[in-house]
Amino acid sequence: MAPHLHVAPEPNHEPGPAVAPAAVEEVATQPIRVVLADDHVLMRRSMRLLLDAEDDVEVVAEAADHMATVRHLHGHEPDVLVLDLRMSDGSGIETVRSLCSRVPQTRIVVLTMADDPSFAQRALAAGACAFVVKELADTELVEAVRAAAAGEEYVSPSVSSRLDALHRALTDNKLSQREVEVLRLIALGHTSVEIANRLHLSPRTIETHRAHIHKKLGLKTRAELVRYALRRGLIG
Repeated sequence: MAPHLHVAPEPNHEPGPAVAPAAVEEVATQPIRVVLADDHVLMRRSMRLLLDAEDDVEVVAEAADHMATVRHLHGHEPDVLVLDLRMSDGSGIETVRSLCSRVPQTRIVVLTMADDPSFAQRALAAGACAFVVKELADTELVEAVRAAAAGEEYVSPSVSSRLDALHRALTDNKLSQREVEVLRLIALGHTSVEIANRLHLSPRTIETHRAHIHKKLGLKTRAELVRYALRRGLIG
């Protein structure tokens, strides 16, 4: 019997659909879109010149008060807001908290004359990403804006070391945030009445905080508090 031959089927030479090579899309890097909020025209102009000189930053609007700031945030949806915390309409820490709630997609860089680490702590706790001392804006603002846009925290180096000291005082000795503020002001030579006026509290409340500080730290005199604050870097 003749063996069966298994013949392989002829290959199909009909052309199939052409396979297009994977398209390579160039994704252009979008600049960081910034809104400037400061009630001083010259300060806004200086910041704009500083930021516009950078290829990766674009200032899309300026605001001189809180209402204009909110309007520009909703209208432009910027990546970063540079916010002066001492605008004439009473802007402050609560403004940061409010704006973070209303426009969570925008990162906030706080710009202020105050180099107080307690103030920086409250601003960051309220939702700000960066804290820049105004007099150092010419050397620090661009870096702070880039850090904020990337979701990173930035604090002026002149404040950050004292902010670390504040954190240690809070954790090592179980002082409250308010007690650390009172301690710093005592060490800087302020009276209870002056501290009360500065923190918008009663002198009696300050005296209570002072008693708690002495007890928690085991220190009896103001001189000892000053030495403690100096050793911990809470005051310069």
